[in-house]
Amino acid sequence: MTDALAVVKIENLTKRYGDFTALDGLTLQLHRGQILGLIGHNGAGKSTAIRILVGQSRPTFGAASIAGHDCQRDFRKIKRMVGYMPDVFGSYDNMRVSEYLDFFGAAFGIARKQRSGRVAEVLEMTGAAPWRDRFVESLSHGMKQRVAVARTLMHDPEVLILDEPANGLDPQARVEMRQLLRKLADQGKTLIVSSHILSELARVCDVAAILVRGRLRAFGTVDEILEQLKQRRMFEAQFADQGMIELASQIIADWLEGETEISASEGERVIRFHTTSSDQQMGGLLEKLTAAKTGVQQFREVEADLEEAFMLITDAPADPAPTPLPDAPCSA
Repeated sequence: MTDALAVVKIENLTKRYGDFTALDGLTLQLHRGQILGLIGHNGAGKSTAIRILVGQSRPTFGAASIAGHDCQRDFRKIKRMVGYMPDVFGSYDNMRVSEYLDFFGAAFGIARKQRSGRVAEVLEMTGAAPWRDRFVESLSHGMKQRVAVARTLMHDPEVLILDEPANGLDPQARVEMRQLLRKLADQGKTLIVSSHILSELARVCDVAAILVRGRLRAFGTVDEILEQLKQRRMFEAQFADQGMIELASQIIADWLEGETEISASEGERVIRFHTTSSDQQMGGLLEKLTAAKTGVQQFREVEADLEEAFMLITDAPADPAPTPLPDAPCSA
């Protein structure tokens, strides 16, 4: 069921290039003030979905809308409502930050008298005000990313689509970018953030969508996605003696009957594996390892995170049809 109050609505969105399907039946929606983490390997369909949302590509079938305006039929309105930040920062030589933002303000049709005030607002909003008189090419990568967000905000869009905003940033700059994105969401902006830095997305996004070969494999809050994976859990066993690793690996493999791949870390004397077995079955495995005198010191389930979820979902065989979670609750 779709929600009439959703800011972003994507329904059965499909894009084909001849026999190749880049996007296959994508359906999801976002509410005002939510941050969506769009996750997937290169070629998973993220860029295709973004291009359709910003009106740069037409879907083969399906529909996408922003605040009730169709991304294809209402292209001019969509340009006013969406701010798009690509993964590559485009700059012009010998242009100061304030001039750079003024240029883009003019491109969006903001009147000259209003542009100066708007430049000051977005610089303050993004924490880039100290650099307003510096030449753009003299800025560090992290500074440029902030200016790029400021540029995206010049026409005060309702929805922001940011492609890899934390890519190439040092740890401190990533924290600052995360705080900035959360601040924008708290102000009522709806954000779609595409990123390979899953730890960053887990900290900032309200909902996540994982795409695999053009299909939606999971959608919901991070906790909801992890809940889906409880049936395929990761366990870790540590042993006192390096010489017991081979024997223990064989016992685990026989117990799981080829259910999963087992990885052994010789330096750490640790074996890791995934399983769908119950707690009772895992208790039986531990008893088996103990009875075989393998010297097991620790046997525990490893708590999954978004990166673990991503690896498990993308490594798993494709479902016959995408089965996204129900619509995530509105966070604002």
